[in-house]
Amino acid sequence: MTTAFAQRVEELKLHIRRHDGRNVADYAFRRQVDDLISAFYDDIGIVLQVPLRSVFDLLVIKVLYVQRGSQDAATLDYLGDMLTRYLYTRELFPFLGPGGKRQPYYFSSLLEEMQRGFTRFQNLFEAARRYGDNALFLTGLFPQSLRRRRGGGRLGLPRPVDTAYFVSTGKASYRLAAEHELAEATQMRPVLYRLSHHFELYMDALNELSERYIMGLDLDLIADKMLDNFNRYRQTGDERYLENARRYAALLKLDESRFPALFRRPRGYIIRQAGPRDDIW
Repeated sequence: MTTAFAQRVEELKLHIRRHDGRNVADYAFRRQVDDLISAFYDDIGIVLQVPLRSVFDLLVIKVLYVQRGSQDAATLDYLGDMLTRYLYTRELFPFLGPGGKRQPYYFSSLLEEMQRGFTRFQNLFEAARRYGDNALFLTGLFPQSLRRRRGGGRLGLPRPVDTAYFVSTGKASYRLAAEHELAEATQMRPVLYRLSHHFELYMDALNELSERYIMGLDLDLIADKMLDNFNRYRQTGDERYLENARRYAALLKLDESRFPALFRRPRGYIIRQAGPRDDIW
């Protein structure tokens, strides 16, 4: 499945690039996206090894292109790459503090780089773009983490760093990167301007991606898979389908007492030895 999955995702991306500037997510396209997402849950007892970049590309296509009518292929590709890069802690916490402990990247860090000269990044373009990515990643995938506090408030007391902080500074950073000469050289200026102008839209799409597919589960899809497997068990009597149905039910945290047919236990049988007058067949 690994190769076939990656190839099918690439075909979707190629279709989007061929129609760049338009949204061509018709019924057939949407069905292909949903079928690929559904394939993840088919063999619940098997760990599938698929390229993570393909997974993130597919999920971005689902929440942004299919669900929100995006028309820009380059932005979809940028977000898929960003999510893949941020699997590594060093992307979100790029600086080493005392004792080698990794530290987060705040907007104040970017301002310090601009004032003192770039020592942690090669130039303003890279520093600003990276901060914008950090802000979008945090607000998109981990909005609940922004309720925490950090130091630096008046009198040294902690102050809240909320979503609004990262939205405003993230938009400003993407704009700084877009206005840099390297944005033109790398052909990223349109994407960076788009991320700056529509930051909240992309954040909202990543919120859905996180809630349904990363931090949570698509419960409607899980429920369908459970019912499909249970019906196959009733049709075939194959215990593997019943076991799969129970695994999906566990993900849904169903109450066993409300679904006795699904969670029934095999009846016990008393096996006695055949007597001298018993016939053995």
